[in-house]
Amino acid sequence: MAADRSTESRRLAPVLLILAILVVTTLDATTGPELHISAFMGIAPLYAALRCPFRQTLLVAVVFVVCLTYVDIWTVPDWAPASRVVGIFGAFLVAAFSLMLCRTRLQREALHARTSLVADTVQRAMLRELPLSAGSVEAYGFYVSAVEGARVGGDIYEAIDTPYGLRLMIGDVQGKGMPAIGAGVEVLASFREAAQYQESLESVAGRMEQALARYNARSAEQGADERFVTALLMEVRDTDGAAEGRVLSCGHIPYYLVRDGEVHERRDGEGALPLGLGALSGEPRRSVRVHPEPDDWVVLCTDGVTEARGEDGTFYPLAERLARWTHLEPADLTRTLRADLEDFAHGSLKDDATVLVVRRRTNPDPDGQLSLARAAAA
Repeated sequence: MAADRSTESRRLAPVLLILAILVVTTLDATTGPELHISAFMGIAPLYAALRCPFRQTLLVAVVFVVCLTYVDIWTVPDWAPASRVVGIFGAFLVAAFSLMLCRTRLQREALHARTSLVADTVQRAMLRELPLSAGSVEAYGFYVSAVEGARVGGDIYEAIDTPYGLRLMIGDVQGKGMPAIGAGVEVLASFREAAQYQESLESVAGRMEQALARYNARSAEQGADERFVTALLMEVRDTDGAAEGRVLSCGHIPYYLVRDGEVHERRDGEGALPLGLGALSGEPRRSVRVHPEPDDWVVLCTDGVTEARGEDGTFYPLAERLARWTHLEPADLTRTLRADLEDFAHGSLKDDATVLVVRRRTNPDPDGQLSLARAAAA
């Protein structure tokens, strides 16, 4: 609807501009030389250059030059010939400048469109579109980059159906926006690979740490900043018809468990340092066993959500908000949560913000279950 209104407005703009030029010309021709308002008509072709296609801008410019030439020659009898020449030359100059401005604008818009297409394709390849679906689990949510117009930034997430069960990850790269993408790509790619072949979450986190260490080494050689990544890894396996899970936190903020309509903040698996800082501690990372129930929901987020500030400086009360909306379906919950978060922060989030609402599907895809069973058997 907004795009249709914008297109209609662009089509109507040259018509209105030409009508305005003709009205001003008529006023100058009928009110006498003491009222010379045609000098303001130069706004018309300049406005067309900023809003209209080239042909429409050319039409407005031609009408402007013709009308102003008529006014300078026939409606101002007390002007000297030199003054008329200067006025007509000025009209041609304004028209030529408008056409050059329009051409430059169109070239930049075309370049921006091509660049945006490439960037959008790269960003889609990095982060899959929400909602995610893996095995018997679906994850709804939203991602908001701190950089306006960017699809991705410093937050990463993924859900993968592996021979070892469903594996889910959410991470937050030090920094925000576009400069944090490089480290995020390395960690995300490492998780996608390691999750398929490493038997334990500890091993998966170890591979992610190694990938980030290599990235930081390259960054140091190039004089760029080294980064660390907080991450929360989850795993759910079906054992004899019962779900069994494990959680490993690499310095990430707590997650929320929604069970029987109540919201519980969970700090399972906390204590390990973020990825990239593991060498500072001799303590190995250890996952913690959890016991999910069929109707449980899990809400994961990054600190861009919990540290979003309101007008009075208070942090966003995520647990309190979730408790109000546990009756909503995941898709409705994420839409409501995003709208409320942006309203709370008055539309100016200072950091990348990601929320994932994860639950088991009521009717899992049988093909997905079959492929999981075959992979586990192999």
